[in-house]
Amino acid sequence: MNKNIDTIPFKQALWYWFKLGFISFGGPAGQISMMHQELVEKRKWISEQRFLHALNYCMVLPGPEAQQLATYIGWLMHGVSGGIAAGVLFVLPSLFILIALTWSYLVFNDVPAVSGILYGIKPAVTAIIVFAAYRIGSRTLSNRYLKLIAALSFFAIFALNIPFPLIVLGAGVLGWLGAHCFPNQFHISEHPANSINSFGPAIIDDHTSMPGHAKFTWSKIYKTGLTGFGIWASLILVLLINFGRHNLLTQMAWFFTKAALLTFGGAYAVLPYVYQGGVGHFYWLTGTQMMDGLALGETTPGPLIMIVAFVGFVGGWNHPVFETNSLVWSGIAAASIATLFTFLPSFLFILIGGPLVEATRDDLKMTAPLKGITAAVVGVILNLAVFFAWHVLWPLNFNGPFDVFSALTGTVAFVLLFKFKRGMVTVIGLSAILGLLYSLLITN
Repeated sequence: MNKNIDTIPFKQALWYWFKLGFISFGGPAGQISMMHQELVEKRKWISEQRFLHALNYCMVLPGPEAQQLATYIGWLMHGVSGGIAAGVLFVLPSLFILIALTWSYLVFNDVPAVSGILYGIKPAVTAIIVFAAYRIGSRTLSNRYLKLIAALSFFAIFALNIPFPLIVLGAGVLGWLGAHCFPNQFHISEHPANSINSFGPAIIDDHTSMPGHAKFTWSKIYKTGLTGFGIWASLILVLLINFGRHNLLTQMAWFFTKAALLTFGGAYAVLPYVYQGGVGHFYWLTGTQMMDGLALGETTPGPLIMIVAFVGFVGGWNHPVFETNSLVWSGIAAASIATLFTFLPSFLFILIGGPLVEATRDDLKMTAPLKGITAAVVGVILNLAVFFAWHVLWPLNFNGPFDVFSALTGTVAFVLLFKFKRGMVTVIGLSAILGLLYSLLITN
């Protein structure tokens, strides 16, 4: 029986996206797991199969996959306005928080209490990523072929350092081959284990009729593409007219547009490019400041790629763009420009590609490669968990002692998530308190 997607109130969805923007800790893995737990398991707004189908598409795109997934689901529920609202609210709180933290970082430099809180949060973030790998893997790796793809993906990125775009391409090819060699393993009617029995029917279920705004037409694609390009070109033109080609804001707009188109594989894939440009070419900030910004980005809600707001603020602070020489307003303007031009392409990818993805949802030729990509993503998430654990447990890269406190905090966080089913906000809050108390104890 078809359902009406409009049964999800727009105001209720807005409130959820607003709340998510403040609690979306844990990087993309944690954020995706958080959305799955809330939207699929608890609220039952969308079925697991449709959630994963959207996730597969977002994984292929350049840009922050968790923010794009929120945009996609918002668009599927309430059209263009829903997609824009979900994507903006996912990012906006993080922008405000990072602006405040970056200002505090530049003015106060080192606050012991803040350092202690961040120290406690890091192992909790690691536990969230490990838990996300388990949750997504347990529901998507439904046969040995997909488990093999996940293992190969982990080995490729961990041991061979193969770029993520190549891993995605290889996984898609393996999924396509698997569909031809083992079609029963990739059939579109297959659901992840126990998903139906666990969660029950959803408002946007596997057989819910496609809403009008999600139907594919070439005219809609052309209109959306031209509108998006027009918005980008108009903003660039405004910056050129008011500030000139060599002004900091204009340079950042162009630089972060290019960065947005190179972010295959998430923030870690593009960080070397941002580092090279921001530190080595434009001298917006120092290498030490860049690393400090990464630490802030890892422990604040929102996509990790929001480190671009830190880079922008520090660049505006170090190179004021206004005649009044206001460092704060220069920093805010630069952080806003960096964020806007980093995320604008993400909205276009979803609003242009969404109808095509929905139109191919029942096409095995399209879904099988995407299943292979999802399997590869599990391996990549596991690699990210290893990366975090390594740097949290051995802060000096094996040249120093093993961090016992971080190991205990991370273990407690994982047990709370896995065994006691505690929410991520609760786990992060408890870990932050433990980190603060421990830092106060060792300094007194």
